[in-house]
Amino acid sequence: MASGKLSGKTALVTGANSGIGKACVDRFIKEGAKVIASDITSPEITLPDVSYQICDVTETVSVKNVIKYIEEEYGELHIIVNSAGIAPRHAAVHTSDPEEIWDRVIEVNLKGTYLVSYHAIPLIHYSGGGSIINIASIMGMIGYPEGWEGGALKDQVQSGYNAYPPSKGAVIQFTKNLGIAQAQNGIRVNCICPGYIETNLIKALTSDTERNEWLKKLHPMGRIGKASEIANGALFLASDESSFMTGSSLVIDGGYTAQ
Repeated sequence: MASGKLSGKTALVTGANSGIGKACVDRFIKEGAKVIASDITSPEITLPDVSYQICDVTETVSVKNVIKYIEEEYGELHIIVNSAGIAPRHAAVHTSDPEEIWDRVIEVNLKGTYLVSYHAIPLIHYSGGGSIINIASIMGMIGYPEGWEGGALKDQVQSGYNAYPPSKGAVIQFTKNLGIAQAQNGIRVNCICPGYIETNLIKALTSDTERNEWLKKLHPMGRIGKASEIANGALFLASDESSFMTGSSLVIDGGYTAQ
C-alpha cells in the first residue's frame, strides 16, 4: 500500500488537466491518494495511477455521473479540490457579449464549485468525513489592480465589470457557509486564495515581458507563484494536519495582500 499523508484516501480534483488542478493531482498521488482527475476535455498527458473523467462542472448530470462513477468504482470519497475555473478572456473566445461573458464566468467558477460540493457531500459523509478545498483567489479579497491597458474586450476583461473577482469572492463566502454547515458532519471546507500563479489562466499576461515584470513587482517576494506551491497548500488542507480548520481561507500570494 502506498504511504504518505493521504494514504488510503480517495480524492476528486476538478480542472485537473492543467495549472493548479494538475499540480494537485501530481502532489496527491505522491502522498498515496487514489485520485480521480476531471476536466471538460481529455488530458494530453496522463499518469498511470490516475482515473481521468470528463466532467462539465456547470452541468448537473455531468457532475452526478462522475460522483456515481466514484461511488461504484471506489466506494468512497474523502477529498475534493474544486479547481475548475475560467477568467473572462477565456469566455470571450466564444462570445463578445458582456452579459454572456459574465454569466459563463460565474457559472464555472461559482456554480461549478457548488454543484460538485453539493452532489459529493453525501458520499464524503458516507465515507466517514473528509475535506473540501475550493480554489478561490486574492482577487476575491481585493479586486483587480490598475496599471495596464486591457486591449481587446478591455471593458469585460480588465474593468470593474470583470466577473472574476466577484466569482471568487462568492467562493470564499460559500466556503464559510458550507464549512459551518458541515462542521458537525466531519467534513471540513476551506479555500485557497492564490496570488498570481504561473498557469494558463494568466498566460496572456505573462507572455508579455513588460506585463510579466509588472506582475512580479506587485508581489513583495518579487516573483509569480508556482502551481506546485498551491498544491502544497491543498495537501495541508486535505490532510489531517489541518484537522481544526474549516470555513477558512489560506492565502498563498507572495505577500501581495499584506501590502
